[in-house]
Amino acid sequence: MSETAPAPVRLAPGDPAPDFTLPDADGTPVSLADRRGRRVIVYCYPAALTPGCTTQAVDFTAAAGDLAEAGLDIIGISPDPPEKLARFREQEGLGITLVSDPDKTVLAAYGAFGTKKLYGKEVQGVIRSTFVVDAEGRIERAAYNVKATGHVAKLRRDLGLG
Repeated sequence: MSETAPAPVRLAPGDPAPDFTLPDADGTPVSLADRRGRRVIVYCYPAALTPGCTTQAVDFTAAAGDLAEAGLDIIGISPDPPEKLARFREQEGLGITLVSDPDKTVLAAYGAFGTKKLYGKEVQGVIRSTFVVDAEGRIERAAYNVKATGHVAKLRRDLGLG
């Protein structure tokens, strides 16, 4: 492919969070707009059933109770089809909402799809990213190129939740 990708979007605090309605692991539509009035952690990850993404999803599941108590919902977005998300949820005992964005339009709107380094090479793919959307639907925090391991613990600290 010789075409150059457009410069990736980078969301910053205060920006409106791109709205979306995507199917979850059961094919049920999940809409960000339906969560108004609550804060939402939107996290973007490359692929279900891979080691780093499993670590991250398991950590979010473990933290989900504390986060919900603090008024935070969690939505994970990947390009995986709902059937794969359902397998991921069952296999790993995940208790968080995972949604499917196969054409990557929502991932791109969040700046979480584009050029990244993988094993020293530049490739097009999902950029592991996490966003906190406030109760009014604006970006409160945006973190790009996050590490799968330890990220949830750091996010909890950043949010003052231990």
